[in-house]
Amino acid sequence: MSKKVLVTGAAGFIGFHTVSKLIASTDYQIVGLDNINDYYPMTLKFERLKALGIHPDFIRYGKKTGSKLNNRFDFIRMDLADEKSLTELFQSAGFDYVIHLAAQAGVRYSIDNPNAYIQSNVVGFNHILEACRTYPVEHLAYASSSSVYGLNKEQPFSVDHKVDQPASLYAATKKSNELMAHTYSHLFKIPTTGLRFFTVYGPWGRPDMAPMLFAKAIMNGDPINVYNNGKMSRDFTYVDDIVNGVCGVVEAVPDENENGLPYRIFNIGNSSPVQLMEFIEVLGQALGKEVQMNFMPMQDGDVVSTYADISQLREVIGYEPKTDIKTGVGEFVEWYKQFYK
Repeated sequence: MSKKVLVTGAAGFIGFHTVSKLIASTDYQIVGLDNINDYYPMTLKFERLKALGIHPDFIRYGKKTGSKLNNRFDFIRMDLADEKSLTELFQSAGFDYVIHLAAQAGVRYSIDNPNAYIQSNVVGFNHILEACRTYPVEHLAYASSSSVYGLNKEQPFSVDHKVDQPASLYAATKKSNELMAHTYSHLFKIPTTGLRFFTVYGPWGRPDMAPMLFAKAIMNGDPINVYNNGKMSRDFTYVDDIVNGVCGVVEAVPDENENGLPYRIFNIGNSSPVQLMEFIEVLGQALGKEVQMNFMPMQDGDVVSTYADISQLREVIGYEPKTDIKTGVGEFVEWYKQFYK
């Protein structure tokens, strides 16, 4: 019998790829949820949904829309701040697993728009936790972020490191999620797994992230803004590797930890940092264009480098990222040229 899975943020970058992966297996009946906000152009979100068989013309708030491509996938437009509708969905669906990927994303946007992050990432997550408490699930896996490491200087980043120095409100809300999940695992024995994502890139990516911003500028012959004078590195992780980890975690329900709680946190990254200048060079080569650069100072809320220790995720589910930067950027560029013709 198929397991019922809720994927929040299903019209988003990682959510879309996660649903695509789950659909490929007959083991799951999937409901995708997204509020389709206008943080970045809704057109891209609707195109992702169309690729999953959900036509925008048939989407109605609070109503399930069945996929024309796969009868095991339904989509529902809903805001996580709408607790009543979310509770009714949980009551009617009887989910076995929840993969919570919906969030207000973006470090820099959080500086000027803090309330959006509180509503989506804190209030919305609390509504998910309450729904999982009222209508128990076997496992709640949720998106945290490498940004929780903040001003931590020790690398590679380990889940055993302290994460009490966030550099942005976005990071603070993600750390809040981990604390909230811990509380619900303690009080109500809800099995929870937090996944700290590290710089995910690939086809269908977010327009506000560096790969898309860089690609657009390079294709138009415009200079790209390179912060901290290019002296930065990121643990760039290809989206297929991320999704393999997410889907691998879902049925790996956590046992009780040393404190007797079904609670855990994993890093999920490539564990192979790439210098920003190298990434730009590979992207320019894949696009077949010369890259012009404006060197800029460090931005508020940003960090110089990220580097994931993935040993614990490797130990539990055998997680092993396989995509090197040249291959991943090549796949991204191939999609980008096709999509933005």
